[in-house]
Amino acid sequence: MSIEVSRRSVLIGGSVVAGTALLGTPARASVPTSAGIPDLDVHVIVVDGMRPDELRSELTPTLTGLAAGGIHYPDASAITIAETLPNHTAMMTGVLPARSGVPANSVYDPAIDKKRDLDRPSDLQASTVLDRVRTELGLTTASVLSKRYLHGLFGDRASLVWDPQPLVPGTEHAPDNFTIDALIRIVGGNSPRLSFTNLGDVDRVGHLDLSGPSIRIARTAALQNTDNQVRRFVDFLHDTGRWNRSILIVLADHSMDWSEPARLIGLDRPLNADPLLAGKIRIAQNGGADLIYFVGPDGERAEAVSRIQQIVDGVDGVESSHLPAEFDLGTNAGDVVAFCAQGWRFSDPTPLSNPIPGNHGHFVTLPIPFFLSGGHPALDGGRKIDTQARTIDVAPTVAALLGLGAPAGGWDGVARTTGVSLNV
Repeated sequence: MSIEVSRRSVLIGGSVVAGTALLGTPARASVPTSAGIPDLDVHVIVVDGMRPDELRSELTPTLTGLAAGGIHYPDASAITIAETLPNHTAMMTGVLPARSGVPANSVYDPAIDKKRDLDRPSDLQASTVLDRVRTELGLTTASVLSKRYLHGLFGDRASLVWDPQPLVPGTEHAPDNFTIDALIRIVGGNSPRLSFTNLGDVDRVGHLDLSGPSIRIARTAALQNTDNQVRRFVDFLHDTGRWNRSILIVLADHSMDWSEPARLIGLDRPLNADPLLAGKIRIAQNGGADLIYFVGPDGERAEAVSRIQQIVDGVDGVESSHLPAEFDLGTNAGDVVAFCAQGWRFSDPTPLSNPIPGNHGHFVTLPIPFFLSGGHPALDGGRKIDTQARTIDVAPTVAALLGLGAPAGGWDGVARTTGVSLNV
């Protein structure tokens, strides 16, 4: 058996940070399993924030070609809430937020009486395929995550963890060319059997694109560049003889919606104007969704929740409000979750809290691109599948491909292996 990475190696630039160790020569582990495809490398690539209507040949020729030659799910969806952290979590855990502990990007933390990002390793309360493939199958895994808070959330679950840099001030992400450089370097030097990569440019540029509601100038440039970066990785796989042992799972974590400057919604003021709720409301704003928490006496909670929904549903620009249990969001999501309508955004607690035109989290941003592609003979491409795939299906799909069993409690997602022979 080839020698496996013994513990996390944090990669900064091209080097392994002192204090972590790689024992022996990095190589593919060849642990026999009772199922799965032998000699298969699985690369999960997330084009953060990409819309399904952006998968077209004149805009993203590489991605469009991969989808056409692969197994394409054109009706794919993120899970609610359509934010980065819960959907990346769903991809790697295969379970809903009530089990993973990650319902949104930001939540209200009663321990500090403030909202905060779920960017700590302890926030993720479920196992992931990054750690289970490593520990249960003995195979090398890698996380190549461009965003600071993604890197923080997933911590050292993978065998190899890239520390994203350089980080762009304001967006806190590494540009896609640096991320693909890191992915190529890690795959070339360590041959992980599973890699998980986030490309953040399309999302970060989309948030800030003032032309988003119309011609999307910056967004288009970002999409074209990201497509070129994916082409670089595909070319690398071909040039190094890895293409014929690779299956790529390519998808987005959510899509994007744009609002005009005046189309913003504030819930803090109308909720705190109510005598029952005044001073007892906390809001975690997530762009297209607001998580609303009642922090008053438990004996008032039932009446308070009813009052919150009554008030919220009457605010212009709100599409609907729900109890978090409707989406299996768990206790972290508070008492009520509100979603804005298309072309609107939440901005709490003040109108200046969310000045960016591009947002997601609401229902219109659930549709995503999702396809499997690659050169491995197990994949019979050129198919479109009408069944709706979701981000939560990635982990069970990876598990089926590599021969990993379900976690305790089973999967909430479904293995999307139509068109893939698991007995090659």
